[in-house]
Amino acid sequence: MDMKFGMLFIAVVFVVFVRWAVSLNPYSGMGKPPMYGDYEAQRHWMEITTNLPLKQWYFNSTDNDLLYWGLDYPPLTAYHMWLCGKVASWINPDWTALFTSRGHESYGHKLFMRYSVLIGDLLIFIPAVLLFCFRQKQLSHTQKVLLSCVLLLFPGLIIIDYGHFQYNSISLGLTLLAIMALSQGYDVLGSAAFVLALSYKQMSLYHAMPFFCYLLGKCWQQRWKKGFFSLCCIGLTVLATFALVWLPFLTEKDVFLQVVHRIFPVARGVFEDKVSNFWCSLSVVVKFRNFMSQETLLSLCLVTTLLGLLPSSLDLLFRPSTIKFRLALINSSLVFFLFSFQVHEKSILLPALPVCLLLPWRPFTSTWFLTIATFSMLPLLIKDGLIIATLVTSILFLIAVELGLQGISSDPTIGCPICMWSSKNLKWLPYGFFSVAVKSGFYTSLMGAVFLGVLSVTIPPPSSLPDLWPVLVSVYCCVHFLGFTVYYHQVQLMAPGPKQPTAQKGKKMQ
Repeated sequence: MDMKFGMLFIAVVFVVFVRWAVSLNPYSGMGKPPMYGDYEAQRHWMEITTNLPLKQWYFNSTDNDLLYWGLDYPPLTAYHMWLCGKVASWINPDWTALFTSRGHESYGHKLFMRYSVLIGDLLIFIPAVLLFCFRQKQLSHTQKVLLSCVLLLFPGLIIIDYGHFQYNSISLGLTLLAIMALSQGYDVLGSAAFVLALSYKQMSLYHAMPFFCYLLGKCWQQRWKKGFFSLCCIGLTVLATFALVWLPFLTEKDVFLQVVHRIFPVARGVFEDKVSNFWCSLSVVVKFRNFMSQETLLSLCLVTTLLGLLPSSLDLLFRPSTIKFRLALINSSLVFFLFSFQVHEKSILLPALPVCLLLPWRPFTSTWFLTIATFSMLPLLIKDGLIIATLVTSILFLIAVELGLQGISSDPTIGCPICMWSSKNLKWLPYGFFSVAVKSGFYTSLMGAVFLGVLSVTIPPPSSLPDLWPVLVSVYCCVHFLGFTVYYHQVQLMAPGPKQPTAQKGKKMQ
């Protein structure tokens, strides 16, 4: 028992050390007035929430200029910023002083901000990952510890939270707890956890459709009285959790509507910066912003997103199962990332979470996706001065996958619908053809990413095309994400549905 605990303790200490090493690097907007970056945004939210009345947090005023990093996340984030702000003002009032603290940069404050991310990680995300890994009964204790290391070393999340600076691990941790609860049959608890994730970051909506279809499908599969009762319990839990979190903002209609308006800022445009989604890539050849109004673009994004969600959602609704649920989380979040309105490059972390959960079963394709997901944020990471940290953590992750997932199949053709169909219908193909082909595609993909990365870092773009390298990275990764979307849809549609109830001896099947 002591040896087992020792292995786990060393693993956790190691992943925390990696996080802390990354935190020594620059953060978003460091030394870049007047707006700085996401680091200043989080600090400013602490300033606003600790100095102004709650009902003024989301309103523009002389004390709260919304054009300067106005609060645009749901209430649970605001409460978190209030708590952090109270601690910060207790340590040093200058860190959150109204107006005068804008752009504050000091070693002590950086240390405090980095600790605030680590504490959230230790309280929510890391325990959620450990819970997931130690629920895998088919793995030995050593394999569970190694799998935990692999998942916790995903470079995309580490670099964004501990380098760039955000609190993504909190919303993703809550989502993971919700996934685990539903997988174990605790639907009410899982529903509450997901509502908390939604109330922390609105981008958790990327996962909302699979949660809805899976729970509704499960209730539909039950006897009508039991199913209706389960549905009512889930519905009441969702409403009660939302009401509890949002209660201070529900007392006045104008206040509630202002919060909703702030967390869904449609006026900002279809995408920000050079994000690896469909609309940003298409804009290279089709300048739709020149002949489409903002309202038309919003409608177009809504229609394409809903159409993209249909196959996965309907399959999950009528054939709900745990594996389909996890695959639908990938498909839904990828569709949102590729086709929805107002997408950030960091939103790729949302499909990355459920892909991480497939690492024990599909390590090859999962590693491929997670590597490209991290690479897709390269323009942002170069801007923040995090390229060395990204390279080191990415190599560390690949080494961890190679060493940590030994004993788990790495055959890239396992479970691949195209490979399964071809092996049955194209028997003239040499044995192992698809394994070689897929692995060759993987190495070619990595070489392409390395080539674009070297270009981006070493060679200045032409003066007439200043965004050439970020655009090439975005299009390159978008092509990958479109391919992964097709792949994961095929895997989900071919995955087994719910287990049929077994007839008991002397009784008919219900």
